[in-house]
Formats: sequence, C-alpha cells, structure tokens
Amino acid sequence: MKILVAGASGFIGSALLPHLVSEGHEVTQLVRRAPRTSAEAHWDPASGRLEPAIIDAHDVVINLAGAGVGDHRWSTEYRRLIRDSRVDTTTTLAKAMTQAARPPQAFVNASAVGYYGDRGDQILDETAPPGTGFLSEVCSQWESAADTAPDGVRIAKCRVGIVLAPDGGALARLLPLIRFGLGGPLGSGKQWWPWITLPDIVRAFAHAATNDSLAGPVNFVGPAPARNADIVASLARALRRPAVLSVPRFALRVAVGELAGDILASTRAVPGRLQESGFNYRHNSLTAAAAWAAGEP
Repeated sequence: MKILVAGASGFIGSALLPHLVSEGHEVTQLVRRAPRTSAEAHWDPASGRLEPAIIDAHDVVINLAGAGVGDHRWSTEYRRLIRDSRVDTTTTLAKAMTQAARPPQAFVNASAVGYYGDRGDQILDETAPPGTGFLSEVCSQWESAADTAPDGVRIAKCRVGIVLAPDGGALARLLPLIRFGLGGPLGSGKQWWPWITLPDIVRAFAHAATNDSLAGPVNFVGPAPARNADIVASLARALRRPAVLSVPRFALRVAVGELAGDILASTRAVPGRLQESGFNYRHNSLTAAAAWAAGEP
C-alpha cells in the first residue's frame, strides 16, 4: 500500500516508518521544510496548506502530528499549541482529502486515552463518553476534526495509551530514577494506567491502516491495564532495584505543573475493538512489557 504519514519524526512516528517499510508499504513522510527525497512531501498545517494531489497518490493517511504534552509546563501559549498542533493538522488533512480527486481508503488518526479523563475504577471501552478537563476537550476536538474527512473514507480514531519504552515516552523521566533506586509510585499509585509498549503501538497503527474492520474510536492500549504502583513495581523488579520512594501529589505538581493532574488521573481503558479485530500483542502482560522496557530482549 501507499501510505502518507504526518508526524513521522515524533516518538511513535520514527519507529512506525521503518516498520511500515519492512512490511512492504511505500511510505511518504509529510514535512514542513523543503522535501529532500522522493519519500517526502511538503505541507504547512499552520496555514492549512496541503496539495490535494499528494493525497491522490496514497491509499492510507496516518496522522500522528501533535506537540508533546509533557515537553513543557502548560502555559496559556503551550496549551494553545497542544490543541492547535492536533486539530489544525487533522483539519488540513481532512480538507485535502475532500478536495482530492482520489480520496484515501482510510484515515488513521491519533487521539489519546485522555479523551476519557479521570474515571477512577470505571472500565472504559470505546463506547464510554468523554470526560472533563483540558486533555479531554482537546481529544474531543481532535476526533471531531477527523470526522470531517469525506464520506467513503474509513476513519479510525486511535486513542493511544501510556507508551512504555526504554527511552522516550512516559518512562523518559521515571526509568532513570528507578535505575538509581529513587523511583516509586506517583501520588497514591492507585490510579489506572492503560499501558502499551512502543512495538505494540507501532504494530497497532500498521494494523489499523490495513484492517477494514477498524473504524471509529479504537483504544490503543495493552490487554491488561494496571495501577501505577504495579507498573512501577514491575519495572523495578525487571531492573532489580527497589521502588519505595513514592512521589507525593504536591511534589509532582511543583515539578510538572498542571500536567500532574493528568499523570495522576485514573483511566482504566480496555482494548475491546483492537482485540476484536484480531490484533496480537507482542507484549501481552505487564511482566513482559516491563522486562522489555527495562532493556531485556
């Protein structure tokens, strides 16, 4: 298949591109600068510019674009960037599809489990309504922008969970602390974290690109959500380190600001539609995921 990818230079995208190529797909990366190879195409989502002819040449569009939620403290300006970098890019892609002579077969658009907000112990499948708060509002607008793609295009709205990896992602700050024996649960540690490993999230996006049964919201999370304390304990065991120094809520808020509320949120999302579609996990248990994230083969 010919696949067009936006946001390909990010944490997930940089792993997805080589995976798609290894599966035999022809991949084009959207870039904001001048293209350097035939595998790149120019766009300017800030001004809503993308030539419809670029869409014509592809069977599937995958959109991963968006500023990192945890990259900076949430000033008013950065909150706007978080929203605009998602909604504007998605709107630009959907508009170009509408104008294209040959719209793609599928639009695989990232979203996040932040859609559900803080929901305690409630089990959340794809039919659960949105929660409240900034990230929930952003995800709702993000998904609504994807829905403006033209009729006939299969739209998969992929609600990405907490991605575990040896470097980058949710563990970028936590794993080094655990390695030095300074890690521990965040807040009470009782909040549910819907984890998934980087290899599985990459495989899930590739699966969604080619599986016609995946449309509408799809929870891109592992098969067994776990509490934060259990995830930290599993990582510590894999690294053969203690994990007893919990990070209190107030300290986390001092360190990361408003983002602390979302780190401490409890989101027990489950992958109903992904599993129903026949997706098989490489890491289907927290033990296996923690061992891989800790650097074991």
